[in-house]
Amino acid sequence: MPQDRESGLRASRWGKDCARRIAAAIGAEMLGTKSNECAWGGERTIIKCAHPNTNSVGVLYHMTNRIDGVLGAFQGKDGSYRVVRLPMERCRAIMDSKPTRSRGPSAGRVGLIPRKVFEDEDRLIAVVQIEELSD
Repeated sequence: MPQDRESGLRASRWGKDCARRIAAAIGAEMLGTKSNECAWGGERTIIKCAHPNTNSVGVLYHMTNRIDGVLGAFQGKDGSYRVVRLPMERCRAIMDSKPTRSRGPSAGRVGLIPRKVFEDEDRLIAVVQIEELSD
């Protein structure tokens, strides 16, 4: 089901809240309030969160020049999150071949990284349980 403005805003709020909780659980330091950028393991990364049935996460192209990697936090059916890291070089290659299909404000600004890529390359950071979030 495509997102509308309201559901997109709700998802964005959920993602930011979830990223902050994931960061606390893995010992990362959030670098601001406007994005999910954080300092983790000596790197500048971004945390992208997804519900169990979400098949990809989106990253803004302009961020790819200032971050070292993407931490994908994928919620399992049991409510826990598998946090997996992909290096930025790998993310760029995938994003270039998989732009968002949106025709709205994110058109041409966001590239998608499929959940399957994170799972297949499996650079597991942690499995964490965080307090239940509302959408």
